[in-house]
Amino acid sequence: METFGSFISEAKDEKYRVVILTVEHGDKSITSKKLAKEATKLGLENIVVQFNGATLRYNDGNHFVHTMDSDKGFQVNSSNTVIFVRGTPTKDSHLDLISEFERLGYCIVNNRTTINVCADKYRNYVRLKDYGLTQPKTVLIPNKDMVETSFEALDTKFPIIMKTLRGSKGVGVLFVESKKSLDAIVQLVYKTDEDSDLLIQEYIKTDYDVRVIVLGGRVIASMKRDVVEGDFRSNYSQGGSVSKFDLTDVEEKQCLLAAKAVDGIFTAVDFIPAKNRDKNPPYILEVNSSPGTDGIEEATNTNISKEVLTHFLNPAVRHSVPNQCGYEEVIEIKPFGELVAKFDTGNSVLSVLHAEDVKVSGNKVTFTNSGKSITTSLVKEYKAQTGAGVDERYVVKLDLTFSGSTYEFMFGLDDRTKMGTDVLLNRFVMNKLNVMVNPQRKFIVTTKKDI
Repeated sequence: METFGSFISEAKDEKYRVVILTVEHGDKSITSKKLAKEATKLGLENIVVQFNGATLRYNDGNHFVHTMDSDKGFQVNSSNTVIFVRGTPTKDSHLDLISEFERLGYCIVNNRTTINVCADKYRNYVRLKDYGLTQPKTVLIPNKDMVETSFEALDTKFPIIMKTLRGSKGVGVLFVESKKSLDAIVQLVYKTDEDSDLLIQEYIKTDYDVRVIVLGGRVIASMKRDVVEGDFRSNYSQGGSVSKFDLTDVEEKQCLLAAKAVDGIFTAVDFIPAKNRDKNPPYILEVNSSPGTDGIEEATNTNISKEVLTHFLNPAVRHSVPNQCGYEEVIEIKPFGELVAKFDTGNSVLSVLHAEDVKVSGNKVTFTNSGKSITTSLVKEYKAQTGAGVDERYVVKLDLTFSGSTYEFMFGLDDRTKMGTDVLLNRFVMNKLNVMVNPQRKFIVTTKKDI
């Protein structure tokens, strides 16, 4: 259990521990190996863990990551460990392990939501569209009987691009030159796998595209990828040549917005430049949540692995993934035990605790909640503007436990008999608890409905 003090004791440039969770194997694990190598150089204890067989265990008050090959375990802590996810995990068990780390307050690069969005090309498209980014026209093919309908909706001419929703490094991307070819390819795909997911996309002719690495809201590297001779793809893994590329202001802003759209910390943004690069936005192709570093490090002479690891030396950027909670949740306040709290995103002044029989004597205040009376130090008095007028309230400090963490917060005391809950929590508390409130749900974190 973590206390509030553990969150304010860190200093800038503090050493931390590194866990590299990867689905990559052998030659495909180049970036994982580079991260581990650079971490060692920086004096950061680290481990590369294959998702298959990886578990998180709790022992003697500490968490340990265990691998299939070793039962020794690598000790981790949410306050001093960063989890890097390499490759695109798709198995539920792999994604659930990520969620387990998120639930415990770890910094994840990148989080499960970002991974899910980036792993699905259509979901990627929709998220970028929501942010107003320019993209090639894109339409789903829901099933084999709707090919013609989908092509009509695309509203373009052949040739077009067809993609499987999942795939990377240019795999699962096809160049389709005619309606006849489109029908034949779709039939073949669905015959092979009737559950296949496909989309079609406007073809934008170009001699090259651009890959941009975004880290923590800034561009750290960008490269030009020439289209492979005799092919339409430009991926480095497909043999495309690469070189350093200088972005225009427009291109840089669009790439930063694309990374923001998927909520990514460390991402790669791919785009096709506009004809007028200084004035018009590029065509954003996709955002990748697990960018490889091999080609772009060569092109830009940038040690991206070192850049990424150095970025997290500052504890202020090690953000954990917020828990989604309901607008009402079960919390614990000592010594009163479990109480129902309302999470009020509109309240920025002070949290409020139900109190009866309030009596003040000097710098002490006595009050009752849930049949229990306590006497504690009086912090201050203040006037609260409510719908019924102005209330005089007394303020106390108490320990609050929620979602496995304990903090000390200030509470204004007030009779909340008619308010439905014993506690009203404000935005400051929500920030410290690291929660995002879903106004349509109750009890997401605790699941408890009856006290």
